[in-house]
Amino acid sequence: MKFSKRILNIAPSATVSISAAAKNMKAEGKPVLSFSMGEPDFGSPKSANDAAIEAIKRGESHYTLNTGIIELRRAVCDYYKRRFGLEYKPDEVIVAAGAKPLLYEAMQALVDDGDEVVLFAPAWVSYIEQLHMAGGVEKVVDTMSTGLLPTKEKLLEAIGPKTVGIVVNSPSNPTGAIYPEETLRMIAEVAIEKDLWIIFDEIYERFAYEPAKHVNIINVVPEVKDRVIIINGVSKAYAMTGWRIGYALGPKEIIAKMATLQTHLTSNASSIAQWAAYGAVEGADEDVEKMRAEFEKRRRVIVDMINDIPGLKVREPEGAFYVFVDVTGCPVPDDMKFCEMLLNEKYVAAVPGTAFLAPGYIRLSYACSMDNIKEGMKRMKEFVEGLKK
Repeated sequence: MKFSKRILNIAPSATVSISAAAKNMKAEGKPVLSFSMGEPDFGSPKSANDAAIEAIKRGESHYTLNTGIIELRRAVCDYYKRRFGLEYKPDEVIVAAGAKPLLYEAMQALVDDGDEVVLFAPAWVSYIEQLHMAGGVEKVVDTMSTGLLPTKEKLLEAIGPKTVGIVVNSPSNPTGAIYPEETLRMIAEVAIEKDLWIIFDEIYERFAYEPAKHVNIINVVPEVKDRVIIINGVSKAYAMTGWRIGYALGPKEIIAKMATLQTHLTSNASSIAQWAAYGAVEGADEDVEKMRAEFEKRRRVIVDMINDIPGLKVREPEGAFYVFVDVTGCPVPDDMKFCEMLLNEKYVAAVPGTAFLAPGYIRLSYACSMDNIKEGMKRMKEFVEGLKK
């Protein structure tokens, strides 16, 4: 059987693969604790559930507009107005079955074969593969030696005649870093000067921990708005990963191009899920703040416990719900082997940093329960201490 070169060149998602392996081991009765998936362990907000139930009762079970129900798109516009002071119209918003399809659609709409897109490493695993699917080439700017923030010098070095865009992810997956205003200003000014698009992925924007503060890049440089595609959704902020609803905001022309692709890709997202998302965006701010406060407590515990393990180093994340741990002080060949051994010997699932263009590190999600965090870090300490014997 022949397969296309395109599909053979796509690497599976490391986070999904490791999560699947952990679930299979758990199904076999093994006491697995998974820190691999970025999935809040809270239930969906009541406002989301109620809106979904009412939609079912009304019979909202048919096709919607390809770009999403007008009620949800208006609610997204209202949200961006009250949270960031940004003005968008419904025809500048598109709803999809999660944020991933929107990132894919944006890449397909903007990138031709051989075009280059700047990625700041460590970078989320799917940016790279989605760029490759569009025929693009990544120009990686490493931030590990610059405090997880790109410098203007390194950014300009990465930009060439074939560069068409920059992907910015703040708060960051996998590091939890939040880009301050001065960094966002630099990126926006470079994008304007070099005539580049910016894909601004702020899916974790509700999870920032003081003194850090999340800022939208358009608030910093309003002139950049006509070249920014904002990616967001309800999965992380509202603990609605399974509902599969993401949304993007941007100039009408690019949103229309993404919508054209979506007509041939998925058509509209689930009608009932869209109504659930509407309920969340309209009425779940209190639920979000409760989650953020709980994640802040978990962050403190997991960071303290990791710092108590000789051989490991971790930087306190400013946002999202991940810690990115330096494991180069351990006597193992690499981060891939570290994760493999940790899962097989202590039943703790983590994601190797190699998947994020950062070998020598592992990513742990603290979107799980406090009990799991304490037990998991206890097991990891036993594992690392055992390596030294």
